[in-house]
Amino acid sequence: MGRDRKAQPGPDTFAADSHDVIEVRGARENNLRNVSLDIPKRRLTVFTGVSGSGKSSLVFGTIAAESQRLINETYTAFLQAMMPNLGRPDVDELRNLSAAIIVDQERMGSNSRSTVGTATDAYTMLRIVFSRLGKPHIGTSAAFSFNSTEGMCPECEGMGSARGLDMNEMYDVEKSLNEGAITIPNFHPRSQYWQTYNMSEFFDMDKKLKNFTKKEWETFLHAPAEMLKRDKFNFKYEGLLVKFQRIYAGKERDTVQPHVRAWMDRAMTFTTCNSCEGTRLNKAALDCKIKGKNIAQLCSMQISDLAEFLRKVTNSEVAPLLSNLLGTLDSLVEIGLGYLSLDRESGTLSGGEAQRVKMVRHLGSALSDVTYVFDEPTTGLHPHDIERMNNLLLMLRDKGNTVLVVEHKPEAIAIADHVVDLGPGAGVNGGELCYTGDLAGLRKSGTLTGDHLDHKVGLRDQVRSPKGKISVKGAKLHNLKNVSVDVPLGVLTVVTGVAGSGKSSLIHGSLGSLPEVVKVDQSPIRGSKRSNPATYTGMLDSIRKSFAKANNVKDSLFSANSDGACPNCKGIGLIYTDLAMMAGVATVCEECDGKRYTPKVLGYKLNGKNIAEVLAMPIAEAAEFFTDGPTRAILGRLVDVGLGYLGLGQPLNTLSGGERQRLKLAINMTDKGSVYVLDEPTTGLHLADVDQLLGLLDRLVDNGNTVVVIEHHQAVMAHADWIIDMGPGAGSDGGKVVFTGTPHDLIASSDTLTAQHLKTYVKD
Repeated sequence: MGRDRKAQPGPDTFAADSHDVIEVRGARENNLRNVSLDIPKRRLTVFTGVSGSGKSSLVFGTIAAESQRLINETYTAFLQAMMPNLGRPDVDELRNLSAAIIVDQERMGSNSRSTVGTATDAYTMLRIVFSRLGKPHIGTSAAFSFNSTEGMCPECEGMGSARGLDMNEMYDVEKSLNEGAITIPNFHPRSQYWQTYNMSEFFDMDKKLKNFTKKEWETFLHAPAEMLKRDKFNFKYEGLLVKFQRIYAGKERDTVQPHVRAWMDRAMTFTTCNSCEGTRLNKAALDCKIKGKNIAQLCSMQISDLAEFLRKVTNSEVAPLLSNLLGTLDSLVEIGLGYLSLDRESGTLSGGEAQRVKMVRHLGSALSDVTYVFDEPTTGLHPHDIERMNNLLLMLRDKGNTVLVVEHKPEAIAIADHVVDLGPGAGVNGGELCYTGDLAGLRKSGTLTGDHLDHKVGLRDQVRSPKGKISVKGAKLHNLKNVSVDVPLGVLTVVTGVAGSGKSSLIHGSLGSLPEVVKVDQSPIRGSKRSNPATYTGMLDSIRKSFAKANNVKDSLFSANSDGACPNCKGIGLIYTDLAMMAGVATVCEECDGKRYTPKVLGYKLNGKNIAEVLAMPIAEAAEFFTDGPTRAILGRLVDVGLGYLGLGQPLNTLSGGERQRLKLAINMTDKGSVYVLDEPTTGLHLADVDQLLGLLDRLVDNGNTVVVIEHHQAVMAHADWIIDMGPGAGSDGGKVVFTGTPHDLIASSDTLTAQHLKTYVKD
């Protein structure tokens, strides 16, 4: 009857207590080389290493991916069919995983109906408060939703704006159709679209549009679609505006080709809705007020100001709801986003802002013992703001969670309980475990990261002299307070200030529209599954011609979209299989083994390599393979911007924001005498790579260009010829130029937040 108490497990011998580490055994995802390690649970672990060393492959592609895949497997086949397909990572074993929550920098979509308020549920809570307290009372919370027929403005259907067309960008009345009167992209003479007008026989193709009759204009612009037959050909004719609505009007801006996007920006006009004045809501919702303000007025407030306003609402019937709402707003302020407003469209947030908005969802969560995964959470943060971010990461850890952070900033690495350093290099030269342990051990490890933790960049001995200036006068975009400032030409200018101080509003809003400005940002590069650095840079055309010339065959054979494509996978290299009720799967094509081309094409060689082998090369290796011509020139620029580790045929959707920006920079580096505007180019860069970036910026300036960099990294500030410091705070507390001058003068004579941190950085 009586069980021996000594035989029972005591508090120190429970089996559950042995699960204190995540055990990774034999990870081989992407470039990982059979990596095995233990990661402590309920601790903050920072993963370091140069760009392309394998950090994301280990953290996101292996640990987080397998955690999410295993959770998805617990759902029914019906639900799994609605979820994204997650293949099993290439790893021998993963033990002691907990549920993973990924908080990444992916943009929050470009749906204009999504705002900071809807994304954080703050707007939902505010709607309920208005449905309880607003006067005159108008009904449920749906009556305050611009996404509901009950609350939306009937004129603009809750969009807040009306879209129109500048007809001068559609056609040129001084020309005939044969002369290229239609100025919409892809409608040029002899194009497929142009042919429908030619074959219709409705027009004299040599008649100038200004001489069209009223009937001809109606047919040209508004004729509904109809099938026509001319000779042996059947084709569809439709008016120009009808065709435009069908092929362009419904598309999101970022999904079209760059030249089409540029035209759309000129041709498509957006005006504030006259009925709701941009508030998106109907009259009944706007007439309902609390303390003299309607819900649209509150949503347009800076979040920090909104929180102060709501603290004065003391009605007991909504006290619990108000407490939750204020908790969300206070979290946004604490995370450094108090300068935003709830009506700010989600798609306009930067990657760093989007990640911090997502983070707010988890700060008040009652969950513990989960794994939070962050991708460079300090992106977009001034050194002053990084400390607040660090405190939030530690707060998540102290609730009993495992926090995994991919980071490069020394200030963020400094708070780690545990560090995992991958390398030693990037791509094929990376994927190895270089160090695992505490921060003190990393400093003594002799790894590239350890050696650069305390690396500093000194001030220039002598700054360059400007060769002119661009004057910005009375800038008032967003929070800018009638700003006037001179941007010097022919030098390296760094624009800095806390997040939300007005840096982007000043530079992108004032300089971005100038014709001589080359804007190089981190926005996504849209493309198909076939898009890669070779196609995006146009390099593949010259590579195909080199192969064709060497083998005396036509160059279309070396296109995976044309004659040379494997017929089984259509040149994609993968076979996508629909499993009906279960999630579809992607498998490597058995016919071409993922090489995308036919055996015949793979038999053609250039200097001993076939086309698939060339596209599998890292860019740095390809730069040695192609020794001259346009291909070598482009490859050289890609190496110069630090992308030598990327695969020539690597899908573009696998690139980080920083990698995308450097790819765009490489394409634009041929321009001379230009003004380059870069937005945080150190994003994703290892400490050791920052020196290479500074050398690149110097080369651009020394070649006669002007470089303007929006940046928080102290090494870039110290290296500048000129600094424009925005502030003093964020949002309504910012929007002013608080300093202009050399870095030396900033340290010597200014007491701004930037000056304080740069002074400490240089002094150390």
